[in-house]
Amino acid sequence: MTDRLIFSLEGLRAGRTTEKCSVGREFFQSFESAEILDADLAVEVTIMKSGASVDVDLDIEGWVKVICDRCLGDLVIPVEVSPRLTVRFGEHDSADEAPEGEREVIFLPGSSEGLDLGQVVYDYTCLSLPLRRVHADGECDPDTVKYLSDDEEKTGDDVDTPFASLKGLLQNK
Repeated sequence: MTDRLIFSLEGLRAGRTTEKCSVGREFFQSFESAEILDADLAVEVTIMKSGASVDVDLDIEGWVKVICDRCLGDLVIPVEVSPRLTVRFGEHDSADEAPEGEREVIFLPGSSEGLDLGQVVYDYTCLSLPLRRVHADGECDPDTVKYLSDDEEKTGDDVDTPFASLKGLLQNK
């Protein structure tokens, strides 16, 4: 399903080439992703080729549907991420690493038939998602929320843990 995200660099002319495509549920199912249930992402790929140098700019925008960590209901999360890549040919060499804050470097073997950006789109989309995925206050499924313990609603000092009694020891000294 990632055929739209495979680009042949061999016949690519020098200059800027831009392609647009969209990925959805089938794309994430092809990666056997259990966390992303559905998606509608617009992907714009800009490839700048000058001589042996190839830079790839991706702009990924849209939404993904995941499971809410609190109520287990469907949760739609907006996605907007723009990875910047540099393609290098040959074997990976630690001396070829880009300085921090620069483009991510991707190495392709000299015999590579094309640049597959499917894994890059998948990885950056997953990395853009928050660690804790919950609905905004009051938007969780009320039928499920009523079964949740009150611990989730407690904050800081109110939480009853085995270490709560130890907290007072430090303050008494």
